[in-house]
Amino acid sequence: MANSLDREKKTIAAMVRLYCRGHHKASDGQLCQGCQDLLRYVLQRLDECPFGAKKTTCAKCTVHCYKLSMLQQIKNVMKYSGPRMVGRHPILALAHILKGYMYRPKQKN
Repeated sequence: MANSLDREKKTIAAMVRLYCRGHHKASDGQLCQGCQDLLRYVLQRLDECPFGAKKTTCAKCTVHCYKLSMLQQIKNVMKYSGPRMVGRHPILALAHILKGYMYRPKQKN
């Protein structure tokens, strides 16, 4: 059974593949150079996440570790791929949605 970080890596890789195929006409799971660079960056950030397997989704995280340019790129990927994930990868999509509800960051008082 994959841990939550492995599943999150698999989810983001699927999202980047969907985006690249839709925007850059990539085929057979191949990625253009820009999407390869983005995916490599995101996977590195996940590996270095201080919360590890207990992390929430990045959108709900209290620590923002992405460079602004990469943050905008991944937001574009998620905006495009998110709705398509339900049809293409329903288990990964559901797990991602549930994770956002299960691990909520603590609010500052």
